[in-house]
Amino acid sequence: MATSLTCIICPRGCHLTVDDNLNVSGNFCPRGASYAKQELLDPRRTLTTTVRCKSKLLEVCPVKTNGAIPKGMLLEAMAEVNKLNILPPVHIGDVLIKDLLGTGIDLVATRDIDE
Repeated sequence: MATSLTCIICPRGCHLTVDDNLNVSGNFCPRGASYAKQELLDPRRTLTTTVRCKSKLLEVCPVKTNGAIPKGMLLEAMAEVNKLNILPPVHIGDVLIKDLLGTGIDLVATRDIDE
């Protein structure tokens, strides 16, 4: 049975169809085929959220993973992220959790907080 996806790699938004043999159609460029196969075989997402911060000015600091992690690990990753309560100073790119859940992907700050 064929699966339908919309490619999100570029603004074009190709409507992709993937058959049982992982043959992709409807893609305008090769990136669409790679995206469809990745999405069906090993879907991954970049996690963006906030962590608690003991700052005088802000209660939370925005963070994200510096790469995509397996989609099935998002809830477990959020459980780890929710344990954090960081102290300033924090700078953009500071690693807050190294190798999140053994994925090889780090959780990094996306805002500077000096106090």
